[in-house]
Amino acid sequence: MISFRKTDGGRAEAGFRNKNTAGDCVARAVAIASGRPYAIVYAELAVMNYNMAQTKRRKRGKVGRRTASDGIYTKSKLFKDYMTQLGFEWTPTMFVGSGCKVHVRASELPKGRLVLSLSKHCAAVIDGVLHDAYDCSREGTRCVYGFWRYTQ
Repeated sequence: MISFRKTDGGRAEAGFRNKNTAGDCVARAVAIASGRPYAIVYAELAVMNYNMAQTKRRKRGKVGRRTASDGIYTKSKLFKDYMTQLGFEWTPTMFVGSGCKVHVRASELPKGRLVLSLSKHCAAVIDGVLHDAYDCSREGTRCVYGFWRYTQ
């Protein structure tokens, strides 16, 4: 199991409406793990989303809009470069045909400041404590596809 701390990552403090379905999990997780203000992270991701090209995988309405509330395409080169510039390093934990090896459990994650890539969600973990708007661990059964580890 993993300890859980409920937080919006600074969303309400930044003046954003506190909705249950904000769709801003990437902005929250990055703000929490990096220690940067939510409003700055949100604005940077919104600009990145605005500049992202539409492809078959990135549907109209999800890209080309100046918002980070409708999800961020985290597999894009723009997002990977953004995370690297912030001082994060990517570690994949699941590969084709390998099955799930790492779950949202303190015992299976390294210490430090992490942004977890989960199915249709991102969440922050700091030294074995899950920081998110809700407990997304599914009681330790949720699979982690990979994580960004803060190295600075």
